[in-house]
Amino acid sequence: MKFKKLVAVLSSVLLMGTMFAGCAPSSTTTAPAASTEKAAPAAQEEAKPAEKPKNDKLVVGFAQIGQESGWRDAETWSILNTAEELGVDLKFSDAQQKQENQIKAIRTFIQQQVDVIGVAPVVETGWETVFKEAKDAGIPIILVDRRADVPEDLYAAFIGSDFILEGQNAAKEMAALLGNKGSIVELQGTVGASAATDRMKGFTDELGNYPDMKILASQTGDFTRAKGKEVMEAFLKAYPGQINGVYAHNDDMALGAIEAIKDAGLKPSVDIKVVSIDGVKGIFEAMAAGEANVTVECNPLLGPQFFQAAQDLKDGKTVEKWIKSDEGIFRQETAKEDLPNRKY
Repeated sequence: MKFKKLVAVLSSVLLMGTMFAGCAPSSTTTAPAASTEKAAPAAQEEAKPAEKPKNDKLVVGFAQIGQESGWRDAETWSILNTAEELGVDLKFSDAQQKQENQIKAIRTFIQQQVDVIGVAPVVETGWETVFKEAKDAGIPIILVDRRADVPEDLYAAFIGSDFILEGQNAAKEMAALLGNKGSIVELQGTVGASAATDRMKGFTDELGNYPDMKILASQTGDFTRAKGKEVMEAFLKAYPGQINGVYAHNDDMALGAIEAIKDAGLKPSVDIKVVSIDGVKGIFEAMAAGEANVTVECNPLLGPQFFQAAQDLKDGKTVEKWIKSDEGIFRQETAKEDLPNRKY
């Protein structure tokens, strides 16, 4: 009887040990469980919407107007060269003077999730929709050398000149050359471009202070040398012997006008005074040769200022709404001395 009780006790102990052994962790049972726990978060991450990749390198999209002039070429060089020096990942687009190409480029930059978009608007209007798309995507826009007619909350900064002041300075220089009396023809830039609109306004407003000076005619030369020459030829035929001065919204058109004046048997800067805006090397060469009188500088070397502002925006810093470039006025008298120092 005692033996039967002992066997029963031992059987109970062995049964309990087997039960505990079944609940205890082991390498064969925990491996699949651990694997399952790690896989779950991974599946959750894959289900999340795509986020902008983290990248310490500054990524910038730039929509350039095209190759309209020597000034524009200098600005393009400054953007490309500065990006290379700083190691910026630059996505560059040449719009060939077409707004639709710039809008397409901006939308591509948005899809590429760049940090900042820079654009030199070919015209002032028609940007609000695409700028809003960039804002909704969290990508700030910097306007470079030309403004856009949009609410201020749709762009982060404008880098460039005071075009109205440039026009005013050009009018003052023309008045000084003509002794406050004379008739002028005006070569306008691209119709609808902020540079053309403001340079015309500044010149016209300032000319109101000189009652004996007037504008005979004003027509677009589209910021190009060839069109500037063509329009000046038409002016010379329409107003023979009446033109005392030509005001060009940029140097390239002025250089075209100089060719037309010479072809007409007249002396540029003597028979007809020549005042223009930009400060490219070609106009300094013309002044040194005695064929142009004054250029009001509009600095195109904006690369360093542009990429500094872009980096500040990426870093979450506040930038000035209008970042002005340093500029001056240059005259024929000092052109030979100034010419070796010109970078564009």
